[in-house]
Amino acid sequence: MRGLAAGAAARLDTFVNEDRIALAVTGLSGAGKTVFITSLVNNLLALGRAAGQGRDTLPRLTAALRGPDGASRLRGVRVLAHDGALPAFDYAGKLASLSADTPAWPAPTRDMARISLAIDVERRGPLARRLAGPRRVRLDILDYPGEWLLDLPLLRHSFAAWSAEALALLRTPPRAAVAAPFLAFLAGLNPAGPADAVAIAQGHALYRAALRGCAAIGLRYLQPGRFLAAPAADDPPFLAFFPLEGRGATAGLLAGRFAAYQRHVRRTFFDTRFRRFDRQVMLVDLLSALHAGRAAFEDTARAVADIARGLREGWGGGLRADGLPLAHHVPSVLLGGRVVPRPIGRVAFVATKADHVPALRRENLRNLLRALAAPAAGGLAGPAVSYHAAAAVLATRDGTARIAGRAAEVVQGVVLGEAQARAFHVGDVPSGLPPDSFWSDSYFTLPVFRPPRIVADGSHGIPHLGLDIILAELIGDRL
Repeated sequence: MRGLAAGAAARLDTFVNEDRIALAVTGLSGAGKTVFITSLVNNLLALGRAAGQGRDTLPRLTAALRGPDGASRLRGVRVLAHDGALPAFDYAGKLASLSADTPAWPAPTRDMARISLAIDVERRGPLARRLAGPRRVRLDILDYPGEWLLDLPLLRHSFAAWSAEALALLRTPPRAAVAAPFLAFLAGLNPAGPADAVAIAQGHALYRAALRGCAAIGLRYLQPGRFLAAPAADDPPFLAFFPLEGRGATAGLLAGRFAAYQRHVRRTFFDTRFRRFDRQVMLVDLLSALHAGRAAFEDTARAVADIARGLREGWGGGLRADGLPLAHHVPSVLLGGRVVPRPIGRVAFVATKADHVPALRRENLRNLLRALAAPAAGGLAGPAVSYHAAAAVLATRDGTARIAGRAAEVVQGVVLGEAQARAFHVGDVPSGLPPDSFWSDSYFTLPVFRPPRIVADGSHGIPHLGLDIILAELIGDRL
């Protein structure tokens, strides 16, 4: 009986005093989500030290935590014990890489992971503070690959429609050169012939290799997103498919596997994890896309637009109202508990590596990201959307240098493998979609800077650029 009473008391305490925010952080390959999460956690912990009087590394978020008297309402931040429902985000290991004697960028995560923080805050009203005491905000931070979001459009496609679209892309340069072995294989395959297990396995392997080859040259609109990871020994048979035009036994088998994959990703991610996200960070490495050239940039632009549309609309089909699936407007109780796709409440699109360009160019970077995402993410029916240029770990400082005899704004940093800081002018960043003339000038460099030295115990936080603004936009209203 005492155990039951204690459990009931704990559930009542959670109901009255705890608010939960599910914050998903994702990004296309190389965008820096591992570093982003590490810095976010570290700076929140530094801010929460000494009963909320720690080092103020997040000034814009601090402003959201002030009470009517101007004093901070923050009483502490701590990492919660992991419950084992998902793999734990290895915060300690990532921090160890950044705080080593020779700082190094931490190894990226490849699958889903989670870390949870408890943020203790005083309630706003004096009566509420006296009656109920501090309020807990549980911040669940979920890390997952951004390529998974590119599977959202697949949930609306038939196998035939997806195959036609995927093959049209593969036959277009620069994909065509990378995908040449797969395209040659298709040329010799008869879709109407008997379904040959060996040939299907070969085609699947060649298609996965083509996707990974496209990723290696900077292309980002690659579907299915899960095919970018190396195959596992226990992969289910329905994962072994590839695009194929035509009718017949082989095409029919592949269509069945495609449908099974749709059900799988809906059941294991979109209907379970994705639908529970309150807030979303979408990281985009636009500078690397610009550096990789026009084809890579346009591919990234298409991926960003598709992801923005998916975050706005959810993934429901059928009848729509105000641009959204009709089920979004129906109370869930009337749907008998059926899973209802819904848009994320707040979304922050973030152009990463903003410390690679000087201050006056960062607004251009933010405007460029807005130009790619806003047409698909905007609209009154969508979530609250914000656009940022940020660096989760600040590895440079602004400066000036003479280039071609003229003074120019630059950034100064230590390149990996070197010992001394030097000046860099990465190149011009357009403030909107690049004109044709932008691509005629091939000058655009993108060094990899060494991370700065940080205090290993986390008490000083990690220097960053704009992380506090992102957090204030995403969770400030819930604190």
